[in-house]
Amino acid sequence: MAEPSLAMPIAHLADTPAAASARQPWGARRYALEIRQHMAWHWQALILAAAIGVGLLLSAAILVAAGVPAGELLNEFIVQTFLDGQNFRAVLFQAAPMILVGLAGAMAFRARFWNLGLEGQMIWGAIGATAVSLFEIGPPSLRLPLMFLAALAAGLLWVLGPALLKLRLGVNEIISTLMLNYMAANFLLHLVYGSWKDPKDNFPYSPQFRAFERLPDLFSGVNSAILLAAVVALLGWWLVGVSRAGLYLRFVDANPRMAHAAGVPVARVIYGAVLLSGAMAGLAGFAVTAGQEGRLTQAFYQGYGFSGILIAFLARNNPLAASVVALMVAALFVTGRSLQVFYQVPFSMVQLIQAVIVVCVASSDFFIRHRLRRVGTGAA
Repeated sequence: MAEPSLAMPIAHLADTPAAASARQPWGARRYALEIRQHMAWHWQALILAAAIGVGLLLSAAILVAAGVPAGELLNEFIVQTFLDGQNFRAVLFQAAPMILVGLAGAMAFRARFWNLGLEGQMIWGAIGATAVSLFEIGPPSLRLPLMFLAALAAGLLWVLGPALLKLRLGVNEIISTLMLNYMAANFLLHLVYGSWKDPKDNFPYSPQFRAFERLPDLFSGVNSAILLAAVVALLGWWLVGVSRAGLYLRFVDANPRMAHAAGVPVARVIYGAVLLSGAMAGLAGFAVTAGQEGRLTQAFYQGYGFSGILIAFLARNNPLAASVVALMVAALFVTGRSLQVFYQVPFSMVQLIQAVIVVCVASSDFFIRHRLRRVGTGAA
């Protein structure tokens, strides 16, 4: 009996769509972009790490082009920043308000409320704390806690308006919070150039706070503002990750309509997250005035709004991750000042590096949420 021939099956396999597609040139293949249903967390972490790595490489290339020797980059960013005691204290000093403003951004973004008014809320937090000092509200032993509460309340109230406009009238919160930044900044100038100007120096800042109105140092020159920021970060983690309110917030973040259909009090959850965001931003203003400046100054808030958005974005709105990212951003600022002194690199270069990293991380989010799928073989 003759053996069965394999010619027909092989020829048949050669004519399948997969085989035909493999023979097609790349230009003739057709692909469709579709949304991923799910991606494992380790793949997400790998894509995010790759994006940050690309951002750091691009940043290194920018600094080298600006005149920084390539061999000095590691020394400047790691050795001098984290292993030198004085510089590391400066990083912690700078990180405290950045942690608070990053947490403020993350809390609002979790509720799908795009709070771009972080700087305005910082300004009002600082104004509230300074008012307690100027008008000597309360006994000296309670002055610092009262300044803390005034800053918290002022930041909370400044964001209440945009929250009401968003939930009651459907007004875009991006516009309302952004415009309120300008109102707060101009009111600040009105105060420091007017009735709150220091009569001793006649410069546009308030009189200096008394010793009992300032956040004290803990040890080795480390200011207690970093402890305040760490406590707020832990409370934020508990609220988001453990409490029932955090569970509701995750429902609202995933799908507000579905959360409402499931019985979640969506409006109350959004109000709570947004007001908490404003309170944290107000505390950031308190940390700068009572911890760093020791008085109300005219430009203490500049740069913190963008940094807060950057921190929240890089941390994926996670409170603990926001603390780590804020520490890295603070290290970037401290290193940037060192580069200014020793290599004449403009500080705008540091802001450019921030923007490059943001763009890279935003690109990684696209790859996490989407994928390419082959849909046809195209013409031969």
